[in-house]
Amino acid sequence: MAVAGRLHSIETMGLVDGPGIRTVFFLQGCPLRCSYCHNPDSQNMFSKQQITPEEVLKTALRYKTYYNRSGGGVTFSGGEPLLQGEFLVEALKLLKEAGINTAIDTSGFGDERYFKDILELVDVVILDIKHYSDEGYKSITGRSKHRFKKFLSYLEDFHGTIWLRHVMVPSITDNEESIYGLFNEISYLADKIDRFEILPYHRLGLEKYEELNLEYPLKDIPEMDRYKAKELEMLLNQLLEEERKRTKPAETAEKIV
Repeated sequence: MAVAGRLHSIETMGLVDGPGIRTVFFLQGCPLRCSYCHNPDSQNMFSKQQITPEEVLKTALRYKTYYNRSGGGVTFSGGEPLLQGEFLVEALKLLKEAGINTAIDTSGFGDERYFKDILELVDVVILDIKHYSDEGYKSITGRSKHRFKKFLSYLEDFHGTIWLRHVMVPSITDNEESIYGLFNEISYLADKIDRFEILPYHRLGLEKYEELNLEYPLKDIPEMDRYKAKELEMLLNQLLEEERKRTKPAETAEKIV
């Protein structure tokens, strides 16, 4: 019997979670407790909704015409989709057999036993990098960076496309030191990275914390200046482009030899 996934919600016409028009399955449960999380209700593993891999495929097939026209497909987000590795592998297998483009939107924090199989089945990895330093990562997420680094190491053999994202928070990562720190961590993946996006920190999740009677950790932090965020995003993408140019001649020379 196929394992069922714990489901938070479904978005049927997503436009930002991967290329083209996407059906986004938000899975329930996340091991991280990010200070700026705007979906605290998705953190615990409790969910009244469950979904099987077959139901995922059935839902996706309804929108396949839209995928074909836009270059879209299915994205698994969360919560943290890697937390439900067994379910994810089975769902991805069915989608790939049906010729549907697949993506995961992840913090890279999950069960390592399934990393290899997942990355062989997925076309796009949208990876959220919380902080460049171990100390900063733990301060923001409440967890050690070890598992993230483990997932990052698996991307070296990944043959698909990588989108990288980083939520920039004023007084925490809104500086060039953070940009160079992030670049140093992911520069070896430059040729696989299709884009690096900086998402300016916002306070839109504040109401959810109030509804759940939870303390909002960043209540005294102002929203990120989107123009400054864009400038720093341009700097990081420039560094990545320079890295691609720097490594390309060496790769070409190796092929000639």
